[in-house]
Order: sequence, then C-alpha cells, then structure tokens
Amino acid sequence: MSGEASTPGASPRAPRPGTQKSSGTVTKKGDRGAKEKPVLVLPPVGEEEPKNPEEYQCTGVLETDFAELCTRSGYTDFPKVVTRPRPHPAFVPSASMSEKPAQDDQRLSASCSLNSLESKYVFFRPTIQVELEPEDKWVKEIYIRGWRVEERILGIFSKCLPTLSQLQAINLWKVGLTDKTLSTFIALLPLCAPTLRKVSLEGNPLPEQSYHKLMAADSPIAHLSLRNNNIDDHGAQLLGQALSTLRSCNRTLVSLNLAFNHIGDAGAGYIADGLRLNRALLWLSLAHNRIQDQGALKLAEVLRPFELTHTEVVERRRLLLEKGTQERSRSPSSSRPGDSKTDREKNLLLQVNSAALAEKTDKTQTTKTPKGLSKKKEKSGGESVRKEEKSGSGQSPTQGTPKKEDPMKSGKGKVTIPEQKTSKGKGPKTGNKEKRSFLLESELVAEATETVNPLLEPVEHRDGKVFVPGNKVLLHLNLLRNRITEVGLEGFLATVQYQAQFSKSKSPSKGPVGLLRLSLAKNCFSPQCPAYATIQELMLPRAPVTKARPREEETT
Repeated sequence: MSGEASTPGASPRAPRPGTQKSSGTVTKKGDRGAKEKPVLVLPPVGEEEPKNPEEYQCTGVLETDFAELCTRSGYTDFPKVVTRPRPHPAFVPSASMSEKPAQDDQRLSASCSLNSLESKYVFFRPTIQVELEPEDKWVKEIYIRGWRVEERILGIFSKCLPTLSQLQAINLWKVGLTDKTLSTFIALLPLCAPTLRKVSLEGNPLPEQSYHKLMAADSPIAHLSLRNNNIDDHGAQLLGQALSTLRSCNRTLVSLNLAFNHIGDAGAGYIADGLRLNRALLWLSLAHNRIQDQGALKLAEVLRPFELTHTEVVERRRLLLEKGTQERSRSPSSSRPGDSKTDREKNLLLQVNSAALAEKTDKTQTTKTPKGLSKKKEKSGGESVRKEEKSGSGQSPTQGTPKKEDPMKSGKGKVTIPEQKTSKGKGPKTGNKEKRSFLLESELVAEATETVNPLLEPVEHRDGKVFVPGNKVLLHLNLLRNRITEVGLEGFLATVQYQAQFSKSKSPSKGPVGLLRLSLAKNCFSPQCPAYATIQELMLPRAPVTKARPREEETT
C-alpha cells in the first residue's frame, strides 16, 4: 500500500514542480494578457455598436434609411425604394425602338420580346414605390404591392416612416396581411406625421375581418379603402358599429370604400345603422356587392326623417338631462347653494307683491289711466332694480321671472335643443317647462359651434313617435352593380324627393342638404324605369358638375 501510494504520488509530483514554475509563469502572463487584451479590443467594439437598428438615427430619406435598417437587421435581399412610374413613361420603350430603324425586323421583334419580358419581371419584383412632391421631393405617398409584408418589415417601417414629415397616404395591395400584422400596422400610424390621412388596404382578406380597428375613435385616418377584401355581413357589422353607436361615433373618417366585397342585405343594414348617428362620413361606396331591395330600403330610410327606437329615445333624454346638469354646474349660482333658498323666498314674495300691485293697477286703470301707467312704469323700474340686485347676489337660473326675459332678448338667431313641438321652430317656447328650465341660452349659444349629437337635433313628433331629420351629411353614395330592383328604387326616390324639397326650402342656409351624387346603374332594373328616370332628373341639378356649368355660362 505504501509503495502503491508512493508511486502515484511520486509520478505526478516529480514533473509538477518543473512544470508548475513554467506553467505558473505562463498562466500569470496569460492572465495579465487576458486582462490587457479587452482594454485594447474595447474601442473597436464600441465603434461597431451603432450598427444596431435600434441606435440608427433616420435622416428622413426613405431610400437610405430603409436600406440601412434592412442591412442592420440582417436582410441580404430586400425591396428597393423607387419612384412610382407615371402613365406617360410607359410609351418610352416604343420611342426607343423607333429610334433604331436600321435594324432588321427579326432583331426588332427579338429586342421587343426581351424588353417586354425584362420589364414584366422588373414590374413584379418587390419594390417600395413612392410618389414625391414636385418641388421639395419629399415622399408624399407609399405604394407596396404584390409581396408579403412581415412583422419585421413593419418594425423597420416604424422607425423610418415617422421621419417623413410630408407623408399623406399608404397603399398596401395584396401584401399578405394577417390580423396580427394589421394590429402592428395600426400601432404604427400614430407615430407618423399628422399629414397621413389616407390608408388603402386592398386585396388583403383577413380571417377575423378586423378592419374596424382602423376606424377607432383615436384613428387619424380620413380616407379608408377596403376594396376586394372578401368582407361579408359580419365584417360589415363591425364596420357599422365603428361608424357610430349610441355612446361612440367616428368623427375623422370622411370617405369609406367597400366595393368588390361580399356584403348582402344584412351587412347593408348594419352600415345603415352606423349612418344613423354618424355626421362625419361624406363618401361611401358599396359598389359590386350583393345588396338587394331590403338592404337598399334600409340605406334609403336613414337619409330621410326616420323614427327613433326606444333605446335611442332613452339615450336622448339622458343626454338632455346631462347637458342641463352641466350647464347648471357652470352657472355662478351653483357655487352658493345656501343662498338659493333665500332667493326662492324672495322670488315668491316678489310674485305675491307683483300680483297685488297688478290688481291695484287694474282697479286704477278704470278711473285714472295716466296714474295707472305711471304706477306700471314705477313697478317695472323697481322690479328691474331688484332683479339686478338679485342677479348680483347669485340668483339661480331656474327661477321664473329672469328666465322669461333671456329668451325674449336673445331668442332670435340662436340655437336651442327643443324637447317637444320643435317643428314650429319659433324659439325656446315649449310646453314642458320643467325639462327646459335648466337650459341657459348663453350656454347653448356658446356650444353652437361644437358638433351636436344627432340625438339632440330638432325632432318631430308624429302619433307618439319621435322622428329626427335623418342623415344629410352623406354627399356621395355608390351602389353600382348590386341586386336592387324597382322596389328598392322606390325607397331612394322618396329620399331624393324629400332632400330636393328640403334643399329648396333651406337654400340660404349653409348646412348640409343631402346627396349630391347617387349611383344606381347596372342593377336589376331597366334603365327606362320611371322611378330611375325621376331620380336622375332630380339628381341632375344637384350634381356639382352641372351646378358649375350655368355659372360659367353666366360669367361668359
């Protein structure tokens, strides 16, 4: 055991002393070298760090920024940024070929075929086409078509697109969007310049049809095109709810293109429901869909006075009460609730005194008219002084005598929110004083310039039902190539007749007057149909083009 123990102990110990010294010195030198080498290597490593895409600062030139960010992200083959070709340069190859008349016909045909093939391949090659400003050469519009836009590309766009200060439109045609990439794209939009107002997503069908997210309340989009996306009735329902509901309404979207989809009667009904309380959309296209008479009648019904549902009537009453409480809170009398009781008592005493004085004056008028008149003047002067003193002491606006003077003095030319019998339109006089007493004329005039909820518009009562004027803000409605028959035409005929009569009666006003363009051609009725001919006759003088022609003739 001692020999066995000594031999293994001697064999490693004998070489270790020699090697430990040499290896010890090497390891110490290696340790020192390892400690010194990072100090020498750190500066070049620090110089390579800005190559990360996160630390790159974009210059505002899309071609340079996009290429640099793609290379830093690891892309070897990425689309190039090119200027969008115009229709006129398409004839350049023929001109260039005509400059070579000395070549043979075979060479010409061969060159033509080669040029055409090369141009086709170049055309379908993934590119980012941009349209520039004619003077400043800033990027105005971006066109991407025919290649898949992944989430990594959208991440690069989120860094280079915000630096484009004049960007106005983004067009994505058949780029293979998904519901996930659409959410990423929507999150990118607020980062862009405020000039971005137009978005076109065409040929991008989504399984969940979440296009309504583009029409959120905080969305900056004013012009949205969703053509050829296989949108059905479910997608139309989501879009209609994005246009308006009882508690929310889109106020930024001006034009919506839903052509070449699969929207039927139910989907048209959902769009019509969205137009009930929307007063921002001016242009709507539902061409090349599957809308029949039922959907057409629902769309036509919204454009003329329609009946409010029970839930809408309840919401209207709630809005009126809420508006009244807000105006009462703004009035100075609400800050001193303790004085309101004393003011009420003083008003009661005033009413009693005024009644007693009125009886006395009536008796004196029979005998002495001049004295009666002088007493009346003294009373009116005394009451006016008292009213001025009370108004300074914080009188509540719900009292009887001061409430009667304000509408008489400032009732002309001011906007009010009537509750009942508004068809007369003579001013703020209404029978229901309890609901009207808290509405101040000064507050209503101050808010007249603000956007009014359609439920607060002047209403008309018929047989116990409440009717609102309808949507007169929509100017253009396109229903080409659907399945509408003469039954649906009758609904639009009634709408056009009402709007034409309304525009004649309200010609001096600057408010909306209804449709200026209605496209119903290529449907399931004859062009010689009497209803269609009447609609054409009524719409002809309302079209902007036909309106401009008589003015030009007058000037000439």
